[in-house]
Amino acid sequence: MKKRILNIIIFFLIMMPSYSQTGGDHVYEFLNLTHSGLVSALGGTNVSIYGGNLNMAYHNPSLLSSEMSGSAALNYVNYFAGINYGMALYSKSYKGVGNFAAGITYLNYGTFTAADPTGTITGTFKASEYAFQLMYSFQIDSLLSVGVNVKPVLSHLEDYTSFGIASDIGASWHSSNKLFSAGLVIRNAGYQITTYAGEPRENLPFEIQAGVSRRLLHAPFRFSLTYRHLEKFDLTHQYLTSTGTLETGQAKSDFSENLLRHMIFGAELIPGKNFYVCGGYNYQRRSELQVASKVSTVGFSWGFGINTTWASIEFGRATYHLAGSSTHISLIVRPDKIYRRNHS
Repeated sequence: MKKRILNIIIFFLIMMPSYSQTGGDHVYEFLNLTHSGLVSALGGTNVSIYGGNLNMAYHNPSLLSSEMSGSAALNYVNYFAGINYGMALYSKSYKGVGNFAAGITYLNYGTFTAADPTGTITGTFKASEYAFQLMYSFQIDSLLSVGVNVKPVLSHLEDYTSFGIASDIGASWHSSNKLFSAGLVIRNAGYQITTYAGEPRENLPFEIQAGVSRRLLHAPFRFSLTYRHLEKFDLTHQYLTSTGTLETGQAKSDFSENLLRHMIFGAELIPGKNFYVCGGYNYQRRSELQVASKVSTVGFSWGFGINTTWASIEFGRATYHLAGSSTHISLIVRPDKIYRRNHS
């Protein structure tokens, strides 16, 4: 069975398209949202932290491990302008077969006022999007794992509906002492099956990510570096100025500017197994969303977590713009350990 799954993964790698656009050029952009309180605090993306945190499997399905078996993750995010979204996951492992997880992510845009072409109010309408998560991972050896996440997508905007399917394929490796780990993931390779109103099909937000995490041996710190959009180096963009001319946000020849836009930095202080505090820095977010008159903490994020034997709580806060920040709350519970505790 493992050989068959590996052949399927290789097939996806060969057949997937090589899209190069980023940001706002795709359908189902909600697939790029961050749910986990920990990951949001570390800058919004992480594909390399190895451990028993089920939320990490959403960012890299190869991180799904037997340590997460029986875990349930619940995530809620208070976003902007009344928008909220979340994710629920449950995992189960079977010896000799592999690790499985299933769940759902949703994005609720809220309620809007409906009007006809003349401006007459005709009522209200809602908009929401959903993606199901169907994950599988297995260990090639004691240090190397691979995984896949198949994501059927449903998008409902007023009276218009679109269906699609996306998939993530990942690999991860960790050292024998678990102080160093690395991950590589191909995200959102897929196809828009039906469009909203008969328009041409659009591309999904395809992306390749890689990252490393290093925990210090004699100090309570772990550092992470994640590199986004390996499929495209130039992440600068053009925009219209107040005079109507088209300008580029940064010179395309500026190598260092482009390099930094790919990078997300994260750091954790872990004084004990029951508590941590962390922070992150997303250079691209800061460079594109800052206001020149007051840069403030745009691009920075922070959070903390509390761990017990049967539950973990994560809190993350990320500053996108002076207009507001996102708040991420995650709860990971282990029902089997709760049951054992109540009957011990």
